[in-house]
Amino acid sequence: MGRGGGLTRRSALAAAGAGLSLALAGCLGDASPRVPEAGDDVPAAEDLPRGAPAAEGDLEAEVERRLAGMTLEQRVAQLFVVSPEALTGVGRVVAAGQTTRDALLRFPVGGVVYFGANLVDAEQTREMLANTATYAREANGLPILLCVDEEGGTVSRVGGREGFGVENVGDMRDVGATGDATRAYDVALHVGTYLADLGFNVDFAPDADVASNPSGTMGRRSFGATAEEVAPMVAAQVRGFADAGVLCAAKHFPGIGGALGDSHDARIYSDKTLEELRLEELVPFEAAIAEDVPIVMVGHLSLPSVTGGDTPASLSHEVVTGILREELGFGGVVITDSMEMGAATSSVPEGRVAVEALLAGVDVVLMPPSFEAAYQGVLDAVSSGELDAARVDASVRRVLAVKLGRLGA
Repeated sequence: MGRGGGLTRRSALAAAGAGLSLALAGCLGDASPRVPEAGDDVPAAEDLPRGAPAAEGDLEAEVERRLAGMTLEQRVAQLFVVSPEALTGVGRVVAAGQTTRDALLRFPVGGVVYFGANLVDAEQTREMLANTATYAREANGLPILLCVDEEGGTVSRVGGREGFGVENVGDMRDVGATGDATRAYDVALHVGTYLADLGFNVDFAPDADVASNPSGTMGRRSFGATAEEVAPMVAAQVRGFADAGVLCAAKHFPGIGGALGDSHDARIYSDKTLEELRLEELVPFEAAIAEDVPIVMVGHLSLPSVTGGDTPASLSHEVVTGILREELGFGGVVITDSMEMGAATSSVPEGRVAVEALLAGVDVVLMPPSFEAAYQGVLDAVSSGELDAARVDASVRRVLAVKLGRLGA
């Protein structure tokens, strides 16, 4: 299928994440991997290569160089984005100090996601994110994904809140109703710019769902009720976020806008066939991929007519690998929606969340209900041979390719 701009960069990122051969060089260690402690020796930022690759052709080599210097524990930690509370054990995090530093030395996670309770005002947010980024580099020399849900309208952690000085851009339903993709671009550029100013580098937007059930949870968040309405808006927003210097994530693959119910509470279903999905729900994601979207978030929608069961898309090999990877050709980072949602927690035990997601083809697990249990579950699965270490490395490569290729180091 045709693709939009950015082919050279996309090819480099895909190659870096394609699972090229690498000797593990003893990274597996003992049969029972040990969790690094705060006092352990870890690579300091100054001991690792710094700066963005000199040329796109060097990205693959840079990824391999970084990967070779990481322990298995450090690699597995890169496959998680967690809340600051899950990372530190603190009840409500509004600052990043020694506790955050110690936590990142022990668990150098791929990213942290922040919510309204963590964000008091602009000055506090900038300091917290800057400190977190510094501590992450101390832990392993890599940039950390500093994430937020900032769609606008009902999903806004910054816009419209006292202390930040920016207005809420409103519902994407209203943006889509204008029929003007330039308006969607301007909104994303504006949101991405004020997020980048605060220190965020990832926004879990745009919403690529087709709200064929306008009374559902996506009715106000989606750009429209048809793929024809939604796809150009999604493509424009991917460009807007990129121009603002913020990574974005098209969500919630393969499209939950027609489902009944709310995946926060329980499983949600669609009886659509794969062919029906191709005609509508998948189209906006194809548009995002054509615009070189760096991240796709997979939702917890069950598709019995596609998978033959009620396994959520986020844990389905048929959906993640078969459709998103192989059919649509997406080579970037695949992240789950929050695994704390009822649709996910009802499907798999805490210690199996990340293992099952990785087996499905996911790269990054967002907010597992118990981070340490999920993290240890992956280490145990590698130790037992259930999960091949090469499978872990394939996902780490994709994470590193996005971080080093788009955020620099």
